[in-house]
Amino acid sequence: MTDPSAGRTVGALLSGVRFGKFASVGVVGAVVDNAVLAGLRLGAGVPEMWAKAAGIEAAILVMFAVNDRWTFAREGERRPRSILGRLVRSHLVRSGGVAVQLGVYWVLTQQLAITLVVFDVDLWFLAASPIAIAVAMTVNYVFESLFTWRVHQEDRA
Repeated sequence: MTDPSAGRTVGALLSGVRFGKFASVGVVGAVVDNAVLAGLRLGAGVPEMWAKAAGIEAAILVMFAVNDRWTFAREGERRPRSILGRLVRSHLVRSGGVAVQLGVYWVLTQQLAITLVVFDVDLWFLAASPIAIAVAMTVNYVFESLFTWRVHQEDRA
């Protein structure tokens, strides 16, 4: 016998509209992430991994705000305490995606001998970032959907 909640969970995750919104928000996050990465690395000389971590955090905050008001707007209460709870859960949940993203980024930039020189500047660190973001996006979508916004639950507070 199949578990009806499993079907509800899969159906919630396969929502094309919700995933499209999540991916669109991800593009905004990727722009923020890469802008912070480029600004800190090229403008301030911050080491790559630190600049990438700062970019990820800035993107998480922006994406949470947009996801909370748009992608998952019907999934939670609008009270400040509820929003703060989702923000904390989002950070905890996204820690897996952050680990995946930083791991992929580290391999691409620190372990592989790849260069992408443009106007005498190696920009591989910037080109590697969207690759790492794309890998982590799937992890983030599944876990954010299930744990932050709990899209599979019928009765929401």
